[in-house]
Amino acid sequence: MTNPQSRPPLPPFTRETAAKKVRMAEDGWNSRDAERVSLAYTVDSSWRNRAEFLTGRPAIQQFLQRKWARELDYRLIKELWAFDDARIAVRFAYEWRDDSGSWFRSYGNENWEFNPQGLMRRRIASINDLPIKEGDRKYHWLLGRRPDDHPGLSDLGL
Repeated sequence: MTNPQSRPPLPPFTRETAAKKVRMAEDGWNSRDAERVSLAYTVDSSWRNRAEFLTGRPAIQQFLQRKWARELDYRLIKELWAFDDARIAVRFAYEWRDDSGSWFRSYGNENWEFNPQGLMRRRIASINDLPIKEGDRKYHWLLGRRPDDHPGLSDLGL
């Protein structure tokens, strides 16, 4: 029986398990389900997201609800950058539009640290937004999980 407080794959990570953890995180965020996503973090998880500092699952849920209410048609791709024992570094890019129809591609890097049960206890994210034309979008899959055959960041030249 799996421990409900456990989120495999567990540290220490290999290249394969770190990549799987990254894809699982991407899939979760693409669901835009703040409650579901927050369960991947410890109850006292510490975040820095841009210039915002958060602690705990309730704050994470509220943050994600605000984010996805503002960032419409959100589609995200994450890619493993590096890993070591209980830490993973990720680069990512996501596309979204605001309520006036202006499109953006947001680029960033995240540093993640996990507890022994595979829950993320720290997330440090640095993100920059680039206005793009709708015709310059590269992510066209239906909202939700990125299809397995859709190119990743490196394949797209991002």
